[in-house]
Amino acid sequence: MRIALTGARIFDGSHMLDGRAVVIESGRIAAVPLEKDLGSDIERRRIEGLLAPGFIDVQVNGGGGLLFNDVRSVECIRTIATAHRAYGTVGLLPTFITDTRETMAEAVEAMREALAARVPGVLGIHLEGPFISPERKGVHNPAFIRPMEEEDVAILTSLQEGRTLVTLAPERNRMDAVARLAAAGVLICAGHTASDYGTIMEATRHGLRGFTHLFNAMPPLAGRDPGPVGAALDSRDTWCGLIVDGHHVSDASLRVAIAAKGTERMMLVSDAMSVTGTDLTQFALHGRTIYRNGDRLTTGDGTLAGADIDMASAVRNSVQRLGLGLPDVLRMASQNPAAFLRLDHELGRIAPGYRASLVLLDDGLQVRETWIDGASST
Repeated sequence: MRIALTGARIFDGSHMLDGRAVVIESGRIAAVPLEKDLGSDIERRRIEGLLAPGFIDVQVNGGGGLLFNDVRSVECIRTIATAHRAYGTVGLLPTFITDTRETMAEAVEAMREALAARVPGVLGIHLEGPFISPERKGVHNPAFIRPMEEEDVAILTSLQEGRTLVTLAPERNRMDAVARLAAAGVLICAGHTASDYGTIMEATRHGLRGFTHLFNAMPPLAGRDPGPVGAALDSRDTWCGLIVDGHHVSDASLRVAIAAKGTERMMLVSDAMSVTGTDLTQFALHGRTIYRNGDRLTTGDGTLAGADIDMASAVRNSVQRLGLGLPDVLRMASQNPAAFLRLDHELGRIAPGYRASLVLLDDGLQVRETWIDGASST
């Protein structure tokens, strides 16, 4: 079945287009012709607003009332993906944070089943820890933090479909292990790390690809000690995840980082917890109560515990709080994470051959509708 979406302004990943239609067939974009050139034999559906590539979120702990750490199942993954779809997310990596080796293996197995079941929007798994620094643990449970061992490498490289992202502290793990993961296709980010600049740069030579929630859970940039932040901004080929919620990082620091590195390698992430898409005011994480105060999630002692934000909010904040241009922001929410995941040949653009995974936004950048592989959310 072929259908043409007409009437919307289109951001194709590079340019704003007017007077164009998006023709969808078999879950992919067949053409982006001028509306006036559409044949009379094609079904039309008129929409209003801005049609853009759907958002891709590489760090999603939970949503719809569930945390991936708590419920390691296909249905949990489906619930999380459905909750975030309402906010324009058409591709995501459910994120499993520091825990035991056994539960990590269960999470990978649940993801294997979810990918086999073709759960809409699920692109793979993000394992954030347990191979991190106790000094920069954040809300992660220190009882489970440990260096990587052979059994872990086997688990991390076992997912044959989709993407596997691992966040680790380079100073806590052997470089040969980092290189083995990278050679197996695993995406590696530095995060929850106390590493110095030199160690980070060595890790990039062994396959380190990016940085998880830049600035958070890592020492600050200093004049004689650039550390992970300095390495992230100085290494032109790495990618940085940014939480733009007004709590994790100051707007000024985000603007400085973007000015230093440019927008091309910056990715918006949500770091969302179970409260996304719900009215929950608190939840449990590894036996600790996490409180929702406004749009801030903290433990009882004030430690940030993930974020109460979605990708559409991150887009609005990047425009309104950071003053970035909308095309750059939309790329940071779609095309850039697609490239980081090595999926930019099929996601992040509105062009023939790409997956018809789209978001329709109104003038206030609120989500009106999403499509995943041509299937509408309405």
